[in-house]
Amino acid sequence: MQSYRMPAEWEPHAAIWLAWPDNKDTWPENLVAAQLEFTALAHSLAEFVPVHVLVNERSLGVAKRNLIRPDTANVYLIDIATNDAWVRVYGPTFVIGQDQKLAALNWRYNAWGGKYPPFDLDQAVGKKVADGLGLQCLDPELCLEGGAVETNGQGIVLSTRSCASDENRNADVPADQRLAVFEAAFEKYLGANSTVWLPGDAVAGDDTDGHIDQLARFVSETTIVYAWSQESDPQHEALRANLDALKQGLEHLGEFKLIPLMIPEPVTAFGRRVPASYCNFLITNELVIVPQFGVPEDAAAVETIKSFFDERYVIGLPSRNLSVGLGSFHCLSQQVPRC
Repeated sequence: MQSYRMPAEWEPHAAIWLAWPDNKDTWPENLVAAQLEFTALAHSLAEFVPVHVLVNERSLGVAKRNLIRPDTANVYLIDIATNDAWVRVYGPTFVIGQDQKLAALNWRYNAWGGKYPPFDLDQAVGKKVADGLGLQCLDPELCLEGGAVETNGQGIVLSTRSCASDENRNADVPADQRLAVFEAAFEKYLGANSTVWLPGDAVAGDDTDGHIDQLARFVSETTIVYAWSQESDPQHEALRANLDALKQGLEHLGEFKLIPLMIPEPVTAFGRRVPASYCNFLITNELVIVPQFGVPEDAAAVETIKSFFDERYVIGLPSRNLSVGLGSFHCLSQQVPRC
């Protein structure tokens, strides 16, 4: 039986998938501002990689006006309906088989344990994208989101217990077997020989139950940046628990560098705290994009991440309005590896 590998994010990309934000429930006070930040993201990516944007028919006009301009290229609008813009969450995770062919891994999706109905359109995206690209669609028969897995492409996967063990995601799997079942799936579909489990669910304002892409990210095969805060921050103890689990899980897997990526002082918008984690950066061909929240800590985050990517441009882009929807650039995107 064929096994698969999920390449590390810094490996070459054939394309990036996005989905146009048009859900007024997600951005009730600032949808237009969020769309402008999304447009800047798409245009920045398009300088280095083809960008495919899922667009609802009702939003085709405004998406065209924003994204398709005489001075831009490499952006393609795709007629696939969605409920929301978080394509990393519900879209396919692209993997490469032993035959060196691309495949689409289609996790089950139920909007983070049924938090935000309806989600029927988002549920269908993975299969539609796979069919549109003519790819084999793999079904692990487990409920998980793409933002809940992180890999160095060389056999190590990071994830969180708070997502994989969630009763609202996988009630059909006995609670005491869930982590083992996921580890087997990660081995088969992601090429994992070791899974490091963090407790998760630590970033204030996050509604994903602790996606790893808000908490810890590989920047090389042996270097991980992790979300960290001042000791006075109420998040600090939970972040420390994640760090302790990360250290323990990596202890027998080789030598790793663990670098703190500081979470800013509380970022609020429209009366609520948003999950302002710089771990939600996005890596693509020759470019790394770091979310910026309009706070003093922004510049330091860019400099920290820049230190790991000598051969890539590292830029910050505004994300404060997008983050009102409780995610940022990594949550909004999904890379297609180049075979």
